[in-house]
Amino acid sequence: MNIPKHIAVIPDGNRRWANRNHLLPIMGHKKAFEETLPDLLEKAQELGIKYFTFWALSTENLVKRSPKEVEALFTLGRNFYGKKLQELKEKGVQIRFIGNIPDLPADIQKIIKDATEETKNNTKITFIIAINYGGKDEVMRALQKVISMNYLAKSVNKENFDQFLDTNGIPDPDLIIRTGGEKRLSGFMMWQSTYSEFYFSDLFFPDFTPEELERALEYFNDVKRNFGK
Repeated sequence: MNIPKHIAVIPDGNRRWANRNHLLPIMGHKKAFEETLPDLLEKAQELGIKYFTFWALSTENLVKRSPKEVEALFTLGRNFYGKKLQELKEKGVQIRFIGNIPDLPADIQKIIKDATEETKNNTKITFIIAINYGGKDEVMRALQKVISMNYLAKSVNKENFDQFLDTNGIPDPDLIIRTGGEKRLSGFMMWQSTYSEFYFSDLFFPDFTPEELERALEYFNDVKRNFGK
């Protein structure tokens, strides 16, 4: 099997899963964080995938969801790293974060800093968490970096613009998976997804098992990638 180097996941459907199961919305997020995500990350490492990106919170989620739901998501994140960080370190997982980090609560920023520092030398798999992330926001922040560094406009091109993005040093995703039945990117990795393949699943994310991940890889293997040739 041709294993993609980088898989990215848009985990849609947590709240709909909870509603279908007559649960509070946060229970869908809880199952996603505590069961589905760890299982997928473990499977990805087992398969030899080197980069695994998970879109945990979008810039739109941060401002449009209720403060109560956003805080509940942050609490799940705090619990996830409190319970899982040591295990991830022992498994050789390097953790990186992309997104507008300075706009997050101070304690979340510290968790991000500590997790990044403590796992920076791990090489088995890089686990990228997109938090307070949006594709347009990323490009705008990249442009602000260009301006602040006094780059001449004519010296910036599509080959070197990558260095200003959150994903600097991370290869573009080969495969982007979206669960929940929607067939759009919602601005996710706008710059990086030029030659990505897309796999859309009708399953809500809490129901997206490691076996479903393997089905997505089977689909990827059947696609002939031309890269514009």
